Amino acid sequence: MRLRIFLEPQQGATYDDQLAVARAAEDLEFDALFRSDHFLHMGDHVSGLPGPTDAWITLAGLARDTSRIRLGTLMTAATFRHPGPLAISVAQVDRMSGGRVEFGFGAGWFEHEHAVYGIPFPASARERFDRYEEQLDVITGLWSTPAGETFRYEGRHYRFAEGPALPKPQQGPRPPVLIGGTGPKRTPRLAAKFADEYNVPFASLEDTDAAFERTAEAVRASGRTTPMTYSAAQVLCVGRDEAEVAKRAAVIGRDVDELRRNGLAGTPEEVVDKIGRFGAVGAERMYLQVLDMTDLDHLELVASAVAPRLD
Repeated sequence: MRLRIFLEPQQGATYDDQLAVARAAEDLEFDALFRSDHFLHMGDHVSGLPGPTDAWITLAGLARDTSRIRLGTLMTAATFRHPGPLAISVAQVDRMSGGRVEFGFGAGWFEHEHAVYGIPFPASARERFDRYEEQLDVITGLWSTPAGETFRYEGRHYRFAEGPALPKPQQGPRPPVLIGGTGPKRTPRLAAKFADEYNVPFASLEDTDAAFERTAEAVRASGRTTPMTYSAAQVLCVGRDEAEVAKRAAVIGRDVDELRRNGLAGTPEEVVDKIGRFGAVGAERMYLQVLDMTDLDHLELVASAVAPRLD
């Protein structure tokens, strides 16, 4: 089981805050540092100050300010950027990092943040997924086109004149692509077609198991021969004792009992047990959602008291 740290900087964080977590995670030998791609905070208990940071600009900085840890998004929204410039940005950050980028990509869902920043938001989920599928086609096609050959695309929503499909990412033929969510039909099909990793965020063990099985069935039905990696994301709240768990829960505005039901919360022993249950249904990676970025001792506790006990 590989443990990855997952940040939500839209809740209130500077670049330096994120860099401190990334360097701590790297020093503590976590596998990866991922961040959300949002422009507006969520929930009434936070102000969002000092404001959002752009995911790919942030990852470009972290690519130069770290040396080993892998870097990525859960998930970049297809509604935020045109696929051509997005493919260029991700490829450039992959080169800046020496080939450490992973591309988590979703259809987009938070309508209010689009309105706040003037980003068009297709009204129907069908159109958002249609655009998302075409963007997956375009981005992976641009990256996978051999150097010296050209790429052309004629879709319903996106059209690309014949061009050189540059720059190429450092990882060949492309950075790993992550697709997530619990949609029952289209998400598993798109994951089977495009993804290297399928992620289930913030779901119960039972719902995660069911989502993994739907995607595994889509992989089998597609005739795909390359393996799929399965992962889950859960909020993290670990303490050496009950008082420390309660203190960490209070800081992020959550109830301890609720976190135990809906996240990875409790003593290290409790968290090891629950991660093991996710592993038993097929999860190979756990994304640990860290909501208090000032609490680096939280990461150290996981690295010293949780990670060594996992298979």
